[in-house]
Amino acid sequence: MKFVDEANVRVQAGNGGHGALSFRREKYVERGGPDGGDGGHGGSVYLCADASMNTLADFRVARKFRAESGQPGAGRNKTGRSGEDCEVRVPCGTVVHDVDTGEFICDLVAAGDRQKVAEGGRGGLGNTRFKSSVNRAPRKTTQGTPGEARHLKLELRVLADVGLLGMPNAGKSTLISVLSQAKPKIADYPFTTLHPNLGVVRVGRLQSFVMADIPGLIEGAAEGAGLGIQFLRHLSRTGLLLHVVDIAPIGADEDPVEQIQTITGELEKYSEELAGKPRWLVLNKADLLDPEERESVRDHIVSALGWSGPVHVVSAATGEGAEELAQQVMQALEDAREAEMESVDPAGQ
Repeated sequence: MKFVDEANVRVQAGNGGHGALSFRREKYVERGGPDGGDGGHGGSVYLCADASMNTLADFRVARKFRAESGQPGAGRNKTGRSGEDCEVRVPCGTVVHDVDTGEFICDLVAAGDRQKVAEGGRGGLGNTRFKSSVNRAPRKTTQGTPGEARHLKLELRVLADVGLLGMPNAGKSTLISVLSQAKPKIADYPFTTLHPNLGVVRVGRLQSFVMADIPGLIEGAAEGAGLGIQFLRHLSRTGLLLHVVDIAPIGADEDPVEQIQTITGELEKYSEELAGKPRWLVLNKADLLDPEERESVRDHIVSALGWSGPVHVVSAATGEGAEELAQQVMQALEDAREAEMESVDPAGQ
């Protein structure tokens, strides 16, 4: 199935049914009085997060969703039937905005999350409602109100603990294939990855985390160059970023330090929040250098950047250093979760 992470849809809630104008008419009953019933309420439109969905591809075909309208009231004080609600299933991690106003509506993260996005119309009142001691035969009713209509933008942000980013051909896809069971497309040309790939990295029997690989970034990505900027939103939910760098680029003019600075600049242009996330350097393709040269290049990169965060030297092709990286990432995620729980409940209760 093609990966689609954006879609625009129109939703229309049901209209309320009109109130009835009716009088009781039976043999031998004089002046039976008003007996017009109320109209039924219109159905509302809800978005529901479904764990079985992982793309918005279905919304490339179905773009309009409408709830059922309420039925009008009838004589004998019969209230019209209310319309059925319309439930639209979306993937977990879907963010919803109003296209016309730009208003943020909801963020459906967990399976079962449910949000009303269009309110159904209210049913009208029958003439029975207007009976009083001074008006025994009212001929007044009200009409049902129209249901709410909205133009919505659905934006999918994948749910992952760790995100991989870097230049094209840095080895991100190879790394996620080594650490997890993900099977991304791997080739020796840039922009092999055209959509995010998710993989579950298992460290122990009961320890695992989800890793996301997005298309490679290039200079000018924040202005729309390349592919990766379209998918940077998927890294917004991650707790840790792994910046994968080719430690032994083929081109003589390709400096790993400049590449790291380029990606850092694009992150800052895109989002201060994303640029402020914890980020580790993962120097890949170490198998192409001898041990002494690896250390020399590593020290040069750390010194040139003034880097104070973790740095890992790995080889995704041979698996060297990958297991140690996964274990340390798992430990960092668990420490972050414990710190978050303590901040929510300082007393530990």
